[in-house]
Amino acid sequence: MEQKQTTIGITGMTCAACATRIEKGLNKLPGVTKATVNLALETAHVEYAPSEVSIEEMVRKVDKLGYKAALKKEEEHGESEQRQKELTRQKQKLIASAILSFPLLWAMVSHFSFTSFIWLPEALMNPWVQLALATPVQFIIGRQFYEGAYKALRNGSANMDVLVALGTSAAYFYSLYLTIQSIGNPHHMVDMYYETSAVLITLILLGKLFEALAKGRTSEAIKTLMGLQAKTALIIRDNQEITVPIEEVVVGDIMVIKPGEKVPADGEVVEGRSAVDESMLTGESIPVEKQVGEPLFGATVNKNGVLKAKATKVGRETALAQIIKVVEEAQGSKAPIQRVADKISGIFVPIVVGIAVVVFLIWYLWIAPGDFANALEKLIAVLVIACPCALGLATPTSIMAGSGRAAELGILFKGGEHLEAAHKVEVVMVDKTGTVTKGKPELTDVITEGIEESTFLQLVGSAEKNSEHPLAEAIVSGAVEKGTSIPTAEQFEAIPGYGIRAIVEGREVLVGTRKLMDQYGISVNHVFETMNQLEQKGKTA
Repeated sequence: MEQKQTTIGITGMTCAACATRIEKGLNKLPGVTKATVNLALETAHVEYAPSEVSIEEMVRKVDKLGYKAALKKEEEHGESEQRQKELTRQKQKLIASAILSFPLLWAMVSHFSFTSFIWLPEALMNPWVQLALATPVQFIIGRQFYEGAYKALRNGSANMDVLVALGTSAAYFYSLYLTIQSIGNPHHMVDMYYETSAVLITLILLGKLFEALAKGRTSEAIKTLMGLQAKTALIIRDNQEITVPIEEVVVGDIMVIKPGEKVPADGEVVEGRSAVDESMLTGESIPVEKQVGEPLFGATVNKNGVLKAKATKVGRETALAQIIKVVEEAQGSKAPIQRVADKISGIFVPIVVGIAVVVFLIWYLWIAPGDFANALEKLIAVLVIACPCALGLATPTSIMAGSGRAAELGILFKGGEHLEAAHKVEVVMVDKTGTVTKGKPELTDVITEGIEESTFLQLVGSAEKNSEHPLAEAIVSGAVEKGTSIPTAEQFEAIPGYGIRAIVEGREVLVGTRKLMDQYGISVNHVFETMNQLEQKGKTA
């Protein structure tokens, strides 16, 4: 049976219990092999059999559970715009809630014996003024909690919204009852709890804003990786060179890559010779010589010659796209510890409600018999403090941040479990020099025969001055650091794959590989041993 994978974007999740419920719902669908929901990334990654279940059915299932779902597009500019709007809306709610809650908090704080010196306007003591301030916070700003709680209860489960709605409603409606009781009895001053519900909603909105910012910080690493891609490609169609957006390149197109340009897509060289900087892929700072028949990778940089290459992999098939996919999947994958957190959060809310009721009864019946207000306070405290948000958000957010930061530094994790296991690593083996060096060659040794070192550096530096090769740049900067003046060469010729030939102050200078020396009949056999010794130390001779 054919298996496919898809990623669905989900909005409206408020806590780990939401993620667990959606996960359970999707896993119950016939044809779904495995569904994992990530609260931090707001996505569901589903493995399914297309013959048994469609993506539309999955989206309908999520909608039925009370959340919004949509297939993740490759281009998500709209999504980030949507996220910005949502953040702005959350900030506005928080500001409004804080402005309305502040007078209530002021009234409460000035009641303590040690804060009695704080001046308090008489109006703020009026229960009707407090009611007018608390009501918009409770029902307009806090509406999202009631909606979330209703959806959760309708589907036979409970989430963090249920806790918030229960706790704040208990405080609000008990205060309303006391307010109504005070009618006709102006001297009867009672302790109201409006500030409890209003301040709690404000603090939870603040927490939600921090949560949204953590979730919305879509890994900079992925954006950086995506930014490495070329935006356009120069291709030959109908014997004409035309520039097209990278998305329009198809397998089989002949791409023309000029010096200094990025390779648009993975391909194979069909004409030309050049050196290509593949450091973004391999970490190796020395460009790789490319000739006909050799592979090219998208986003690597062509250094000196013009290349024509046939596109073999485009779009999501390129090596870079596959790396981006691995990073995204690692950020969305669940570490073993996360599965434990999910199990706990699935049964967390009913247990908390049960504990809150027991605490209320213990206080009301035994600790402070008949003191309803005191017992209610304890119930509210248990309901609101015991919120499983951190439990559900901490692990996926840390995996997201950890794998993202690692990718920025060039380290790719294939999944959350590998990131979790990293603390057990005792030995690291590295098979490349480029990945553990500065990534930029520099001149280390100069060995001369029958010529002054300064004259030698002057000749070689002048010859290499016109070359774009990183080794040439290293030689020139090394010569300058040693205080050598570098005149301009009269003639310069790059010989791809071999080296360079130049005329400096009337003298012919050849700099390059052993093949170049053979070509010009120069005997260098006697220095091979010294070269080998240098190369064994990881140096390029």
